[in-house]
Amino acid sequence: RRHRPALVGRLMDAATLSPAEARAKFREGLVSPTAGWSRGYAQANLIIVPKDYAFDVLLFAQRNPKPCPILGVLDAGETSGPLLEGGDIRTDVPAYTVYEKGELVDTVTSLKDHWRDDLVTFIVGCSFTFETPLQDAGIKMAHIEQGRNVPMYRTSVRTESAGRMSGPLVVSMRPIPASQVADAVRISSRYPAVHGAPVHVGNPAEIGIADISRPDFGDAVEIPDGTIPVFWACGVTPQAAVMESKPPIAFGHAPGHMLITDAKDSAYAVP
Repeated sequence: RRHRPALVGRLMDAATLSPAEARAKFREGLVSPTAGWSRGYAQANLIIVPKDYAFDVLLFAQRNPKPCPILGVLDAGETSGPLLEGGDIRTDVPAYTVYEKGELVDTVTSLKDHWRDDLVTFIVGCSFTFETPLQDAGIKMAHIEQGRNVPMYRTSVRTESAGRMSGPLVVSMRPIPASQVADAVRISSRYPAVHGAPVHVGNPAEIGIADISRPDFGDAVEIPDGTIPVFWACGVTPQAAVMESKPPIAFGHAPGHMLITDAKDSAYAVP
C-alpha cells in the first residue's frame, strides 16, 4: 500500500480509540498524524535498520538519550512485541519513510513489500506522550488546536557520533504562553523516557533555525501572540542521522505519524 492522499484524515473520536483500535485503522489504510490519538497511551518513533547496522544505532541512542530514548527493540525479523500485542510493526503505523543510501525514496503505508528477516526495529520515545499531561494542566497544543502535524526542525546542534551514525539534532516545537512555559518545562521533565524537558526556549536562530515558519518536517503552525516557541528533542533525529550516514536501506515512521503503543503515558512518568 502506498501513501494515498485521499485517505489522509482524522477521526472525530480518535482520542477515545484504544491503541489496538487505532492501529487497526492504520492497518486498513487510514493516514493521519497521530497527535491527540488514543489519549493516555504512549506514542513512539521508529527506526528500522539491517542487523549489520543495529549496534551502531543502539550506540548512537545510548550516546544521545535525549533525542533517542529507546523504549523497546524487536529482534531481527520480529514484527510484534510487548508494546503492540497482536500488532504488526510493518502495517500498524499510518505512514513509513523508506531510505536508500540516505535518500528518502518513498513514503508508504505498509512495509510488507520491503520486509527482510534481518531488519531490527527500534521503538523510540515520542514527545506526543507528554502532551496529555500538558493539556491536563491547561496548556494548549497549537498543532492539535489547528489540526496540523507538529512542526519539526533540523538544528545546528550536532549529536554525538557512534560508529557509522552521525547527524544533527532534530527538535519539535510547540508555542507555549509565556506564563505557562515554566509549567511546560516542569511537567515534561517528568517524562525522561520520552525526551523530557525542552532543549531550548525562545529564539530559534540560537539553535540554527533560520525560519520558524518553514519546518523541515511536519507542518508550520500559527504562533499566537503572547506565546514563546519551546523546542523539545525529537525522535526524527535517527532519521536525520540515516540521511547523513547513508546505510544501504533503512525505514522510519513518517514524521508525526507515530506507533501508538499499548503502554500508558503514566508508565513513563517519574515522581
